[in-house]
Amino acid sequence: MLVSRRYSKITEKLTVPIRTQSDQPRKMPKHIFLKAVALLVLTLCALDQEALAQRSSRPARITPPVTIQAVQPEIAYAVSMSRPATHLLEVEMRVKWRAMPDQVDLKMPVWTPGSYLIREYSRHVQQFSATSPAGAALAWRKTSKNTWQVDTKGVSELVARYVVYSNELTVRTNELNDEHAFWNNTALLMFVKGQLAASPTIAVRPFGNWKVATGLPAVDGQTNTFRAENFDVLYDAPFEVSNFTEFAFDAQGKRHRYVITGEGNYDPARLSADTKKIVEATYKIFGELPYNDYTFIVNLRGGGGLEHLNSTALQVSRFGFKPDSRYKNFLGLVAHEFFHVYNVKRIRPDALGPFDYENENYTRLLWVAEGATEYYSNLLLVRAGLVSPAEFLLQRSAGISALGQRPGRFETSLEDASFDAWIKYYRQDENSVNNQISYYDKGEIVSMMLDISIRSATAGAKSLDDVMRYLYVEFFKKNRNFTDADFQKACEIIAGRSMDDFFAKYVRGKAEIDYNSFLSGIGLQLYSDPASADRAYFGLDTLEEGAGLRIRTVTAGKPAYEQGLNTGDVIVAIDGYRATQAFLQSYLGERKVGDKVKLTLFRYDKLREFEITASADNRKGYSIIPLEAATEAQRSLLKQYLNADLK
Repeated sequence: MLVSRRYSKITEKLTVPIRTQSDQPRKMPKHIFLKAVALLVLTLCALDQEALAQRSSRPARITPPVTIQAVQPEIAYAVSMSRPATHLLEVEMRVKWRAMPDQVDLKMPVWTPGSYLIREYSRHVQQFSATSPAGAALAWRKTSKNTWQVDTKGVSELVARYVVYSNELTVRTNELNDEHAFWNNTALLMFVKGQLAASPTIAVRPFGNWKVATGLPAVDGQTNTFRAENFDVLYDAPFEVSNFTEFAFDAQGKRHRYVITGEGNYDPARLSADTKKIVEATYKIFGELPYNDYTFIVNLRGGGGLEHLNSTALQVSRFGFKPDSRYKNFLGLVAHEFFHVYNVKRIRPDALGPFDYENENYTRLLWVAEGATEYYSNLLLVRAGLVSPAEFLLQRSAGISALGQRPGRFETSLEDASFDAWIKYYRQDENSVNNQISYYDKGEIVSMMLDISIRSATAGAKSLDDVMRYLYVEFFKKNRNFTDADFQKACEIIAGRSMDDFFAKYVRGKAEIDYNSFLSGIGLQLYSDPASADRAYFGLDTLEEGAGLRIRTVTAGKPAYEQGLNTGDVIVAIDGYRATQAFLQSYLGERKVGDKVKLTLFRYDKLREFEITASADNRKGYSIIPLEAATEAQRSLLKQYLNADLK
């Protein structure tokens, strides 16, 4: 120690003997000895004060805490498809773990991020087994609907094998047949409880000479083997294995490729060129493409899309690329899923990542995640020059008209529709029109009004683009998720004013949207087609089926609802004449408000008759059109918004 070393040197000096000229030692006089001792005490006190001062003047030494890294397991999957006709994907899961516990819980996810419904993927698991690497059987048991508990018996590696029945082609499930294999890892691969941070590999053993496509990076030196940074990344990456057609294009120096299974009427060159325009238009909003490469996986059956970090799974009819109207619908799907690269996959609502794969992940922000994305998917097509501004406004007009015909808009707010997606959106029934709205459809409309509101408030200096950029920088770049309060605050920061009234009415509330108060700011107006006050109306939707018309929905507050008709009733006669869809429409077209019509129908196989009194058809159609007397400032904002002069 510092002070003890100084003590030793001083005492060493005092014990040196005093010698005379004859070099004979003699005793130190008493008075000199006492003075020396006093000097020693004073010196030691001074040294202690100096040492204390030196210690207090130095910054405190902080010993960093010792971080004990948990030992993660090495997890490797192999997926085979030796008998495609059986629809059975074969999975081998190897878990090598230096800290292997006595029991390991293997779990199957119950849902796929981006599709908000518990789907119980474990119901398709068959032939589960667990062994040591040498093949010795390990005891196991089911402990819950999606959990297989394995007794490890002290082994450092366990091997689980099982097959998954895969015969459902959707963007969120699995299909294996003699044409291809498509799967989502959430619907195929189990995980080790508590080990979602592990970095797994997946090796694919394709059938025959099939090729393998996925967004995951390949493992060097290992054929058809890929690695994921963690399980959120693994579960984000779908696979397509087939003799697919592949073509690619570059955008902003990064490779983008289409992988298409099936024959269809698509044009690879046109599809590449138009998709590149969508990518470039999106790039202009955020200023970067946050991936190394991107894959569009397309199956030419089914319909829909699902977003991923650097890929998307798309499904469309093989003849869905012509005429132009159908092709533009497909481009809208492409734009929607591609915009999710930013909104949802990186700009993440509060509950959407990291994920809980065993339970619902509730959020009130799906209207932003999906509704705002749908709004941008259509706006991007305008910016890319793929649809005209007039087409854009026509489509938005149709959306407003459809929303206006749903009584559910007064029953459910956007936040409520988002929160209840897990129990309602994917389980539509005959009463949904009366008690629900879609967070996609109304979310798109409200996002449009929000964008226009910001543009008007800032005289065109800011827009919803700036909100998205703000969220990208302040939340994604800082590895944070945003809440509903964060989103409103971001809009207010960009708009430079409070937007609480907007969010209270149209997001948290159920108020009828005052469209013209927003549209007029950029020189537009919502024109209402006059309702046919004299046209008879029942308020039901029917489907021609067999020898009658099956009632699919009955609108609340309308004659059919109020006078006793039910969904599922099969109308066989109208005033004694055979019921067909064409006859019902033409016959009602000749009736007046207040006329009575006798409907003969089957309800639960029993013949019934109802006399329905027609009411006025108060349904309205809407068109968004330019203001006739728009100011120069309004016209300027409209041109900035749609890059066009509308007349």
